[in-house]
Amino acid sequence: MGENQFSRELRLLTPAHFENVFQQAIPAVSPQLTLLARANQLSHPRLGITLSKKRVRKAHDRNRLKRVIRESFRLHQHQLPKTDIVVVGKTGLAQLSNQQLFTLLERLWKKLSHRCNP
Repeated sequence: MGENQFSRELRLLTPAHFENVFQQAIPAVSPQLTLLARANQLSHPRLGITLSKKRVRKAHDRNRLKRVIRESFRLHQHQLPKTDIVVVGKTGLAQLSNQQLFTLLERLWKKLSHRCNP
């Protein structure tokens, strides 16, 4: 179980980490989500999530979405390239069910892996 956990080292923690990704990002886009990635010098990918109140109004929806995104990342982290990834939520994201979101993320992880590994 230790290799599939979502520990502190797998997270983008500071605003500087997020800003670094935003500067030169490789995008993977859908109508509800945007994934931005930038190569890092670590041996593993890291994840950051931004879901604004403007886009996802209710706190329980934001929390549910973040849980599903983290779980999807945790399960796919070994197939992802060594990148820092920021997930940006868009309007309409809260209307997706957990299964729809999981399927969408699976497709976006593959698209991002393909774009980051030429």
